[in-house]
Amino acid sequence: MNTHSQTASWKAPAKVPRHIAIIMDGNGRWAAQRKLPRSMGHRSGVEAVRRTVRAATELGVQHLTLFSFSSENWTRPAEEVNDLMGLIKRFIRGDLAELHQNGVRISVIGARAGIDPDLLALIDEAVDLTSDNTSLNLIIAFNYGARAEITEAARRLAERVKRGELEPDAITPELLGQALDTSAIPDPELLIRTSGEVRLSNFLLWQCAYTEFVFLPVLWPDFGREHLETAIDEFAQRERRFGGVVSQTAE
Repeated sequence: MNTHSQTASWKAPAKVPRHIAIIMDGNGRWAAQRKLPRSMGHRSGVEAVRRTVRAATELGVQHLTLFSFSSENWTRPAEEVNDLMGLIKRFIRGDLAELHQNGVRISVIGARAGIDPDLLALIDEAVDLTSDNTSLNLIIAFNYGARAEITEAARRLAERVKRGELEPDAITPELLGQALDTSAIPDPELLIRTSGEVRLSNFLLWQCAYTEFVFLPVLWPDFGREHLETAIDEFAQRERRFGGVVSQTAE
């Protein structure tokens, strides 16, 4: 596929999603197809992350959330988990300067418990250094699970009720949303999942109530700008109703 010629001829739709979330799936299968260790699939997946961040910035996306490591991924073999942690460390060390120079702000959502202190320090450094950047808000969902996030938000509200700061009747969807990790981030307009799998896998369950889903058969290490453009084009053709009726032909 000639990526350059496709990119040069691609005409952006009138409305590019403000916030795109991606479930980066298929690293293991990509490696298996090539008779390579899974670690090589994860390494190639990092290259896809770099391509996607650059493309999202160039296409005018304001927020990009990547599902990098779920709270369920700890059940994978220890060697694979350690390799993933090492990749994340190397990505921050090797790419932070370029991301900062390009105006990318880094945010991280997910639980901090159980994370290696050295990695937490690197994450905090990246978040602090880029906090004033405005070209793209890159949100990394790390050690993240949506059910745990919603449970923790409910627990925070319950503590406020217990302290007498909040009446139970005052709890609204908006208030619960403000207690989530993503309280300062608009809900995704578009969610992309690669590898052909068609499920959310405990990712942004609350935030994706009215998100448009695009499932692509491409494995994540092969994902590039042309695939992002394809998903945006499909999004642009959707009629978003948010539970109401927009089109006069809709019933």
